[in-house]
Amino acid sequence: MKTKIGNFGGFDPELKERGVVGLSNSSKLDNSVWDEFNQGRESLAYESELLIATSTNTPIELFANINLADIPEGKERDVIIKTRVNQAFFQSTTLSSYNLKCCVTGLSIPAFLEASHIVPWSQDEKNRLNPHNGLCLNHLHHKAFDSGFIGISPDYRVVVSSDFDAFKKALPVSDLFLKYADQPIFLPDKFLPSKEFLARHHETIFRK
Repeated sequence: MKTKIGNFGGFDPELKERGVVGLSNSSKLDNSVWDEFNQGRESLAYESELLIATSTNTPIELFANINLADIPEGKERDVIIKTRVNQAFFQSTTLSSYNLKCCVTGLSIPAFLEASHIVPWSQDEKNRLNPHNGLCLNHLHHKAFDSGFIGISPDYRVVVSSDFDAFKKALPVSDLFLKYADQPIFLPDKFLPSKEFLARHHETIFRK
């Protein structure tokens, strides 16, 4: 088992970036399996959650804390449930990677934390569940990030929009945003934020 995991390590771009190489005896089958899991996150995430729910005799909607009352009956029901299960999977994966700590402020109260997509859910279907497309942020800084008032540079430092210049003398703005400018974020134990995705956010969403 350890050998097989070592084989897969040779295909992981995050490990390569960190200078870690996998074992040298990987096969074409190993490559094929890696590609299936790496490129098919949407379906595989749902299948894995369904397997866990089934093993505990729990309906998938209860396992993912989905309220069926607001989901219409009909053929769209299964699609909506699958989408929400995947969203819950992304949330859980991202928050656990950051050890339940906001990557900007260090806030570690779970009720205030959310998984933020670097490249928005609506803009990149392929990377909706990519853990490298996630940041753990508290609700306020999540909103600020999605709105482009703050960003994360490719060297993992907080950047603050010049739109805040008009509010520099306002104490809440200084304490909540300006003091974090150029500060390093708290990095996750695994699934480093993609530098490519951070650059896309800076170019298309961040308010320069």
